[in-house]
Amino acid sequence: MRIRFMGREYRVSKKGFFDVSGNRPAYSVCVILAKYVLLEPDKVYMDSQWVSFKDFKRDSYFTNVNYFTSDTEQIIVKRFSGKLDAFAHAGQTLGGLHHELAASYDLAMEFAALPRISLLPLFNDKEDPFSAHCSVLFQKHAEFYLDPESFAMTSACLAKRLKETHQACTG
Repeated sequence: MRIRFMGREYRVSKKGFFDVSGNRPAYSVCVILAKYVLLEPDKVYMDSQWVSFKDFKRDSYFTNVNYFTSDTEQIIVKRFSGKLDAFAHAGQTLGGLHHELAASYDLAMEFAALPRISLLPLFNDKEDPFSAHCSVLFQKHAEFYLDPESFAMTSACLAKRLKETHQACTG
């Protein structure tokens, strides 16, 4: 089976998880892909309403809102506060598309994380006396395809990829 995750193609088989070069991806990517394959529902769900992490009904011991905030939203804020153009460039490089909610935020970009699952970071840059702020939203139907840990890891992967892309572009 081939699955696109965050713009990259991975192969899933009895032998494991591999990228197109035959390398094993990071542990978190393996977990996300495994959960996606194992939790695939019998039918396709489409509720494109955007919701926050805390709006998902399922909860777990491992994942809480503080973990999600520190490993996703705060990573984005720390990297891109005062660097709105850099955020837009890194997002476009990763295939992010400007979203209609951009009118209400300094930047809103939609990223295809997995088939049928997108993420929507909403970013307001710092402006005295306010500090930068980021919220990451998920499509409501994503709860049928991933568990809470996988949501947190998926959004953390996005934050990490944005950070790495920015570093690569700035040297």
